[in-house]
Amino acid sequence: MTTEAPKKPKVLVILHQHCSSPGRIGRILTSLGYALDVRRPRFDDPLPETLEGHAGAVIFGGSMSVNDSEAWIRREIDWIGVALKEEKPFLGVCLGAQMLARHLGHRVCVHPEGRVEVGYYPIHPTEQGHRVCGRRFPDRVYQWHREGFDLPNGADLLASGQDFEAQAFRYGPCAYGFQFHPEVTLPMICRWSARRSERLVAPGARPLHRHLAGWLRHDGAIARWSDAFLRSWVEAGEPRTAAVGPTPPHGAAPAYS
Repeated sequence: MTTEAPKKPKVLVILHQHCSSPGRIGRILTSLGYALDVRRPRFDDPLPETLEGHAGAVIFGGSMSVNDSEAWIRREIDWIGVALKEEKPFLGVCLGAQMLARHLGHRVCVHPEGRVEVGYYPIHPTEQGHRVCGRRFPDRVYQWHREGFDLPNGADLLASGQDFEAQAFRYGPCAYGFQFHPEVTLPMICRWSARRSERLVAPGARPLHRHLAGWLRHDGAIARWSDAFLRSWVEAGEPRTAAVGPTPPHGAAPAYS
């Protein structure tokens, strides 16, 4: 007789466009056995009052700004407090990272010279960044943004950049903000470049041929790191059960490893 493994809770996935996809992040999480609870607050999907029934939450990117006045943006930024209060694994990607920074009281703004990051760029991981999972933090990543944020007070810097200094940070035990896009796939790069081609000629942007060459050169390392990171990240929110062993002698302290 076989015993079925307990069903894993869902991961909340917050997207901002009808055609958005969680990309590689969604694929890795489903391969680990987690179903995706996809919601789009921009189109009136409600956000849960608690994450008790979820393993964690990911807020992805979008073309809008945290500085926009739409009510749903304010609600989404405020909602991040649910994940932080409950100490559930939280990941903000690009706009999601900017929302996390804003929730923590820090500004999000354009570069003073109007520069953007669109394409592959080098970043500089810190020693803390290299220790977040079993692989070293990637040193070149895919970007698609024109705003950035200051490092929130109390956060650990995991990686920095040249034009936008705070590229990755951790806040508390398991909340992360990544300015870059570890979820991106080659079809996503092609789709973004076709639909928002004006971004490719903004100051600091990389031309399309360098996006494609960068994917061929760097995506393998990013994919391996993303797998290791997400495994570590989502497992941080799983309940830990004590190992069952022999009962210690009366008066002896139990041993833990």
